[in-house]
Amino acid sequence: MRWHPHGYGGRRRDPEQVKREGWQEQGVLAVSADDDRLTWPERELVRQLGEKLYGPRPSEREARHG
Repeated sequence: MRWHPHGYGGRRRDPEQVKREGWQEQGVLAVSADDDRLTWPERELVRQLGEKLYGPRPSEREARHG
């Protein structure tokens, strides 16, 4: 008999499915600033929101001050 703790084993969900369910069930949006499905203005908005909430990404910090 195999026993797995709750949350372990079974089928892994596709990352896109996890993001979709997070949005639909919790109102949480997980989106990459580099997502090719977004237009440039949409990606820029995502970048600006991320910087406002969490600060600049390390790679952007280096590019601005380097």
